[in-house]
Amino acid sequence: MATKSSTEAKDEGADTSNSPFIWAAEKPTGASLEKLCIDEILQKYCGEFGRWQLRHFVLTSLAWALEAFHTMVMIFADREPEWRCLDGAAGWECDPSAKSVCRFEPGSWEWMGDSTVVEWGLFCAGKFKVGLVQAVFFGGCMIGAGTFGHLSDSVLGRKGSLTVVCALNTIFGTLTAFSPSYSFYIFFRFLTGCSTGGVGLCAFVLATEPVGPSSRGTTGMCTFYFFSSGIAMLSVIAYIFPTWRKLYIASSIPSLLFLLFILPFISESPRWYLIRGRKSEAMKVITAMATTNGTHIPKGVRLILDHQSPQLPPPPLSSLSCNSIQEQVLAEVNSLSESQNQEKLVSDSILLGSPKGSTCHAAVAGSLIDVIRSPMTRSRLILAVVINFLCSVVYYGLSLNVVNLETNLYLTVILNAVAEMPAFMITAIFLDRWGRKPLTIATLWFSGLFCFAGSLARNVGVWKGVRMMCGILGIFGMAGTYNLLFIYTAELFPTVVRNAALGCATQAAQMGAILAPLVVVIGGSFPFMIFALCGLGGGFFAFYLPETLNQPLYDTLTGMEATENSVTSSIV
Repeated sequence: MATKSSTEAKDEGADTSNSPFIWAAEKPTGASLEKLCIDEILQKYCGEFGRWQLRHFVLTSLAWALEAFHTMVMIFADREPEWRCLDGAAGWECDPSAKSVCRFEPGSWEWMGDSTVVEWGLFCAGKFKVGLVQAVFFGGCMIGAGTFGHLSDSVLGRKGSLTVVCALNTIFGTLTAFSPSYSFYIFFRFLTGCSTGGVGLCAFVLATEPVGPSSRGTTGMCTFYFFSSGIAMLSVIAYIFPTWRKLYIASSIPSLLFLLFILPFISESPRWYLIRGRKSEAMKVITAMATTNGTHIPKGVRLILDHQSPQLPPPPLSSLSCNSIQEQVLAEVNSLSESQNQEKLVSDSILLGSPKGSTCHAAVAGSLIDVIRSPMTRSRLILAVVINFLCSVVYYGLSLNVVNLETNLYLTVILNAVAEMPAFMITAIFLDRWGRKPLTIATLWFSGLFCFAGSLARNVGVWKGVRMMCGILGIFGMAGTYNLLFIYTAELFPTVVRNAALGCATQAAQMGAILAPLVVVIGGSFPFMIFALCGLGGGFFAFYLPETLNQPLYDTLTGMEATENSVTSSIV
């Protein structure tokens, strides 16, 4: 059985085996207490986005560039380089104007570059192996997103999980460079995918959780500039290191640098500290935040979970963790007279000695099981999974189609990365004006309509340019949607299960990424038609999601359900 840390034990108070009341260490001192949840304390004292949050956001979001390195490195490492016919009699039957070497005799031509395709013959009949590597990598990302999504919500925390995945990326990325065969290569890419799947997930939540409600949406959108910048930087690195083995080493070193020189200056999320019952450490981060932002927190301020807010009706004890029961009982005891206190203490000592009370612990834990049990979060999870899957098919599918423009590979990748940035900017501008839900629907339908137009354009003459423009506008719209969904999904779920739910949605996106190359291989107008159906269908499903604009970032399922139900009751 896992033991509690000294900090968690300290926050729980005195040893319950020596005292009948486990809240004894929290007896009121007579001082005026102000109980605030994290969003309230950010708005009232710390500031929603000050110098502390800016520094924390920039340092944490650098991890997105690392994810771009490990994800997009396959574009250069697994590329099919140019070839040329040999001079003299050896190349007599070789046609330099041909688009493929498959019909030429071996020895009549030669490659003009280095890649895994050249080293292991992954062309013609073996070309499917390149797609297999990509599918296996995204399969690893799917597993990693779910695994580290759960670990970051539970034992490791956001920063701990980010530390682990960066260390694993450094190891597996370097080992990939020394692959002696294709089998080892695909195995190491799978392991790299398992760790890469948790990088952006943990970095996003860690970067946005300390930000106040009014700035959280725009801040979340800005994280994806780091991913696009990482793709552009990777193109430069690939140009400097043209051989695939050196490229894998060069793209893995930044993960080590981030681990050694950036992570020590990043703080753990105070929200994670709070739900784990480590209130003193949560308050320490909040106090440092206020100090850096040029403010201070009064001594009487006390940090609480959202379901403990006095503005909400008290939830039933059966729905609370024992830590919450302790808080509720203590509040009731403090409000009674001395004679009533004695009777209340006796009755509540019986409650806390019961099986419900005897299993008390300060940490509030959650998992996907809890998400599925709640009808409110269950429907949200299903919709988030479906929409993320459809969006990913379009985003990665259109990205692969753009690569087929037969232009300079390095320049094309940079232009594709830069083209996504206006989508982030426009989405960030309208995010807090239109809301999450309308913007999600609009961008999905924008992309879907242009994909439908692309399916109608034939790939001949001037219509080639029309189809290419439809593809660019389609990926422009879907880039905004793809990144908006991170913010939207994170706001749909409380802190206690946020990373688990976001990890599940990310797994669905990775499944879409696996399917996308298979759709592109079909060719013709069919891929555009599939992308159109996915975009339009995703917008339809988004109609059933609730709006989260200017809503609090809930800490617990109980707090979220209590608030949402009270709002619904007041409307009715």
